[in-house]
Amino acid sequence: MQSLSISATGMLAQEMNVQILANNIANVNTTGFKRQRAEFHDLLYRAIESVTPVSSEPGIALPTGVQIGTGVELGSTYRVHEQGGMQLTDNPLDIALDGGGFFQIELPDGDTGYTRSGEFQLNAQGEIVTPDGYRLIGPGPIPVDAVDIGINAEGRIYVTLDGETEPTDAGQIELAGFPNSGGLEAIGDNLFRETVASGQPVTGTPGTEGLGAIKQGMLEASNVEIISEITQLIAAQRAYEMNAKVVKITDEMMKSTNNLR
Repeated sequence: MQSLSISATGMLAQEMNVQILANNIANVNTTGFKRQRAEFHDLLYRAIESVTPVSSEPGIALPTGVQIGTGVELGSTYRVHEQGGMQLTDNPLDIALDGGGFFQIELPDGDTGYTRSGEFQLNAQGEIVTPDGYRLIGPGPIPVDAVDIGINAEGRIYVTLDGETEPTDAGQIELAGFPNSGGLEAIGDNLFRETVASGQPVTGTPGTEGLGAIKQGMLEASNVEIISEITQLIAAQRAYEMNAKVVKITDEMMKSTNNLR
């Protein structure tokens, strides 16, 4: 009675599916968050009658054979990098990406992190940093006497100093794109790391080479669609219940077998 172990794999797979959906729903209001999708694979098959050997009649191959599967497993968690909606904030250091690419962030260990979240602030040195204090790679410090900060669609930063009318160039924001952004490693705090699967980053000016344009005073919302997630959550619950039902039926069949006299 392999159905017990087969159904157990189905229940475990749906349990992990629910965890993925729960994480998506929990991050429905997380700036720049990209939802994940569970992808399942069937497990190995037991060949009761293989289609490879010939049948008892010489030269005649079996048309189908008999193969019985052994269950299911979670194959991967694919991150869907679809564009999120734009939210107007009017904060000059809130910047959204309209299109592909990632902001480049200097991590404490010296490595480069990548994010879609454009919630930036200034630290004590006037550097543009994330809420966790990690520096945005590219632009220089903003002068302490700056009274206005402007960022154009190409990522060029201009500041107007106190007592002056002409803006001053304060640096350039460069974005990074990847051959396979779904292969990036999520490390929390809205940050990703480069991996072998993602490929090496290709940096460039916003609005060029497939990279998105900068939208100042806006933030990119999470791309989680709550109705779709709830629908998938209900489907996962039903699938879990059906696998549990198979376990119950298998148990009843085994009891019947044990009671034979």
